[in-house]
Amino acid sequence: MELEITIDQQGSSKVAVVDSAGIVLHDVQDALDLMATVRHVYDCDKMLVRQTSLTEDFFELRTRLAGEILQKYTNYHFKLAIVGDFSRYNSKSLDDFIYECNQGKLVFFAASREEALSALHQAPE
Repeated sequence: MELEITIDQQGSSKVAVVDSAGIVLHDVQDALDLMATVRHVYDCDKMLVRQTSLTEDFFELRTRLAGEILQKYTNYHFKLAIVGDFSRYNSKSLDDFIYECNQGKLVFFAASREEALSALHQAPE
């Protein structure tokens, strides 16, 4: 899997922007590995990924994958923004989950890269 990570920096805030040609997060271990890479190689605790980089199981809440991954990131105080069009899932429970995440300070679902970067850069360190 070809994975490219670039850093978007505004002042002292750094966000690792992950671009990939395919799915990079299939399970909790992939999420932990990517978090460790971003934190240790790029000295960064904020990350932006595209919806297409996540397995579809992530968006099926009954699989509990989203909850497990986001709980790990929360435990490590690692901020994450996921960019994409989530309306295509047509799921009230997912809509509610996204709404709740967006009310916090660690996990954001955004329609655009700019919106995601803004949320991450404004999130408290």
